[in-house]
Amino acid sequence: MTSLLEGAKKLVSRSSEIGTRVQGLEQAVDSAEGRVDDALIADARSVVDRAAGRLKLSAEHTVVALAGATGSGKSSTFNALSELELSAVGVRRPTTSWATACVWGREGAEELLEWLGIPARHQVTRDSMLSTGKEDHALQGVVLLDLPDHDSTEVSHHLEVDRLVRLADMFVWVLDPQKYADAAIHDRYLAPLASHKDVMLVVLNHIDTVPEARREGMLADVRRLLDADGLDGVPVLGISARHGWGIDELKKQIAKRVAEKKATRARLAADVRAAAVRIQEVSGNAKVGSLSTERIAALDDAFADSAGVPTVVKAVEDSTRIRANRATGWPVTAWFSRLKPDPLKRLHLDLGSAGKQLTGAARTSVPQATGVQKARVDTEVRALADQVSDGMGQPWVTAIRRASVSRLPDLGDRLDRSVAATDLGAEKIPVWAGLVRVLQWLLIVTAVVGAGWLAVLAFGSYARLPEPPTPAVVGFPVPTLMLLGGILLGVLLALVCRVLVSMTAKRRARAADKRLRDAISSVSQELVVQPIQSELAAYSTMREGLAVALK
Repeated sequence: MTSLLEGAKKLVSRSSEIGTRVQGLEQAVDSAEGRVDDALIADARSVVDRAAGRLKLSAEHTVVALAGATGSGKSSTFNALSELELSAVGVRRPTTSWATACVWGREGAEELLEWLGIPARHQVTRDSMLSTGKEDHALQGVVLLDLPDHDSTEVSHHLEVDRLVRLADMFVWVLDPQKYADAAIHDRYLAPLASHKDVMLVVLNHIDTVPEARREGMLADVRRLLDADGLDGVPVLGISARHGWGIDELKKQIAKRVAEKKATRARLAADVRAAAVRIQEVSGNAKVGSLSTERIAALDDAFADSAGVPTVVKAVEDSTRIRANRATGWPVTAWFSRLKPDPLKRLHLDLGSAGKQLTGAARTSVPQATGVQKARVDTEVRALADQVSDGMGQPWVTAIRRASVSRLPDLGDRLDRSVAATDLGAEKIPVWAGLVRVLQWLLIVTAVVGAGWLAVLAFGSYARLPEPPTPAVVGFPVPTLMLLGGILLGVLLALVCRVLVSMTAKRRARAADKRLRDAISSVSQELVVQPIQSELAAYSTMREGLAVALK
């Protein structure tokens, strides 16, 4: 947009921000595209393109368009202003869809006329040899256009009017006493251009055909109709192009606006504002909402529930308890625990790194989400989208909702992968459990040695062999102490370890729950939160652009 800003500097003083406002509208259009109605965006983008094109062209010329209905005397007014017979009038007017242009000051106007699409054969330079002796410096810098009749039966005529009305810097609407209240001009042109009233003049031609006593009343009626169209303050002049009445005043009004060099700026500013207002009306003016931590936490909980996190956490606790009890239990009975299935293995969450390499991507056997769990996910996603879009226009509400669910079809697979990829910390038994296992086997060995010793003593007594001396401790034979102590201490140690195992299992379950929920949170961020944040960023950028365009 560098050339746009350069054009703005050529057109107006440094204090003008028209180029910046056009950039603001362009920023808003880019951000709203694909979210706001396509026709509205296309219209706003055409405003940006027209403004950018106009800013690059001559700042010394003002395009003034004469528009009116058939028989309004528009071409007569055109001839009266130019003081030349340039445009055919009445029955002599050609049935052409092209406008006629009269230029005061040709230098620098060629590119502007080309941009307007006026063929060379329909261009006349006011200070050329055709007007020698009639030089008129009051309208220096004016490009006066005589448009086709807007109510012509020829479609090409009113299409050309519509095209040039969008390009002109200033409008002079020529009405006549017979059709000044015609809805065709009020509903199609005057009322829709209410935002452009600063670059508009209205003349009531053929005032000579109205009885003098009724002229003031008719002009007042035109004033009333214009006020109803939202065009309060637009000058209304009574003229007679045939007799030259009021032409000098009309010329002064045009010359005044041209000399101020404000018409082009005002027209572009009005176009930009009107387009920005239309976008703002459908987009709303709500401030950019932030995603509340409570709503995100509720969404994460719904995702975790759908992913089966409670089931996996319970499996981690149960698996840790089984494995640790097997390691710390009394070896004589601990082997019975091997008959119990490991909950993590049943969920395919204990494959190990080698197993995951064999299966490619790790998959789990966590139960599929139930209908209730899926409904909860949908509810939380909608609640999050509705919260941040509160107060926005319907297009943005729809865009945010669409973004919030755009990646939900991948949810089940992503959650399953996240659960499978999470290190649950349940694969290895606690270090202290390994020490207890060694101690338990030492006690078993002690009990077996004690039992063997007692068996040898019993066999010697049965065989009437000399009884060897048996050491004793506090009156109890050592072999008996070894047997009973090994058994009793092993059972007691197993019971004490059960308490420690339960505490360890719960601690690991809490750690696994946190890791799983962190993994699930990253999925919710990627699939739901980030798409919503992208829409919020686009909405914020659009609001910033509109604020610049509307200032």
